[in-house]
Amino acid sequence: MSEFPARANVVVIGAGIVGSCLVGHLARLGWTDLVLLDKGPLPNPGGSTGHASNFIFPVDHNKEMALLGVQSADQYRDLGLSVDSGGIEVARTEERMHELTRRMPSAKAWGIEAHLLTPAEVKDLVPFVNEDVILGGFHSPTVSVVDLPSDDLKGRIIGREGRNIRALEQATGVELIVDDTPGAIILSSFDPFRREIAKQAIERLVADGRIHPARIEEVVERVKTELDELVLKEGEAAAFELGLFDMHTDIHKLMGRLKFRTSYGQNVLNHSKEVAYLAGIMAKELGLDAHTTIRAAFVHDIGKAIDRNLQGTHLTLGIDFLRQHGESEAVIDAMAAHHMDIDWPSLESMLVQAADAISAARPGARRDILASYIKRLEKLEGIADSFKGVSKAFALQAGREIRIMVESETISDEEAVWLSKDIAKRIENELQYPGQIKVTVIRETRAVDYAR
Repeated sequence: MSEFPARANVVVIGAGIVGSCLVGHLARLGWTDLVLLDKGPLPNPGGSTGHASNFIFPVDHNKEMALLGVQSADQYRDLGLSVDSGGIEVARTEERMHELTRRMPSAKAWGIEAHLLTPAEVKDLVPFVNEDVILGGFHSPTVSVVDLPSDDLKGRIIGREGRNIRALEQATGVELIVDDTPGAIILSSFDPFRREIAKQAIERLVADGRIHPARIEEVVERVKTELDELVLKEGEAAAFELGLFDMHTDIHKLMGRLKFRTSYGQNVLNHSKEVAYLAGIMAKELGLDAHTTIRAAFVHDIGKAIDRNLQGTHLTLGIDFLRQHGESEAVIDAMAAHHMDIDWPSLESMLVQAADAISAARPGARRDILASYIKRLEKLEGIADSFKGVSKAFALQAGREIRIMVESETISDEEAVWLSKDIAKRIENELQYPGQIKVTVIRETRAVDYAR
C-alpha cells in the first residue's frame, strides 16, 4: 500500500459504486492527485454497494436511466468485469405482468431489444422455473449459444494465452463468454447478424477441428460472404413477392438482414411483408397509389437493419438511407409517419401507420399472453359498462381505444362530455397500460314518426 498523501487535488469520500465511478471518470479525463476514502476495508467496504445485485437491467421508463444502464454495462465490458447472459424478470401477479407489459414501449423507444414471454417460453430458457406459478416474463436478450460436442473444445477455442478467442472476437465483433455452462459457449452482442456470423463460424471450426488465428479469419470471412449472399436473396425474394422489382440492391441487402432481427418477439422481415400486404389492400380499396403504399410499408422498418453504432432512431436512419439510394419522396413521406412522430403528409402514410398498428397489435403477434390480452379488454369494457346510462362499450385497436354508446334518454350532450372524462379517470386509476387509451362517447338522438 502506498503512503497516505498529505494533500490532494480531489478527495472523494465513500468507495461505493458512485465514489469509485467518479474517481475512475476523473482519472480517464487526466486528473491526478486523487484520493478515495472509505471507513471500511477495500475493495468491499461494507456499504450498500457490497451487497447489491450484480444485474444490470437497462430497460427503464426514464430514458436517462435506461441509457445510463446501457453505458454502465459497456464500461464493465471495457474493464473485463461483465458477463452478458441476458436476464428474465417473471411475474406472479396480474399487476406485475401489467408492469412488465408497460416496459415494452419504453424498450422500443430507447432502442433496447426486449420480449414478453409466456410461462412456457420462460421455462424453455430457465428449465428449473415452475411455469404453473408465473404469468409470464420480460426478457432482455443479448446472447446466442453455441453447443459444443465436448467441454475439451473450450480450451482449443480459447487457444494458447487466449489467442484464438481474441482472433474470434476481433473478426466477428462479438464477445465470447466461456464459463462453466456445460457444452456451450455464449456469444454476446446486441447485433443479431454478428451473432449469427460468429455462431456459424464457431460451428464450422469445431466440425473441422483446425482452430488457429489464420483459420479463424478465413472461416469468418467465408461465413460473412455466404450470409451476405443469403440476406440479398431473402431481401430480393420478399420484394419480388410484393411486386417490387426495381429496388436498389443495397435495399434488398438491408431488408434481408431483418430476417435475423426481432421486435417484441415478432420477426421484422415477416412483419414488414405483412404490413405491405395490409397497406396495399387498403390502398387498392380506396383507389390510392397502391405501389407507393406497398413500397413504403415494406421498407418502413429498414432502419432497424442499419449498424447500431450510427446515431439516430431507426426511422431517421431509414429515411436517410432510402433518400441516398434513390427512393422517391412520395415513398419516404409515406413511411416517415408510421410512428406518428410527425403529422401524416399523405393518405398513403395513414395506411402505412394503420397497417403497422394492425400487424403489431393482433393477438399472438408480439408474444402477448392471450389470456392476459382478453382480460385487459374485458376489464376495459367492464369499467365503461359500470357507469349509469351506458348502453354498450367496445374495446378497439387492441385496447388502445374504448368506444361507448350511451342512452340518449338518460345522458345529455353535456353529460356525455363529463362521462368521457370520468371513464378516462377510472381507467387511469385502475389499469396499467402502455401509451394512452382514447375514450369516445357516442350519443345518438333519433326522431321517428310515421306517415299514414
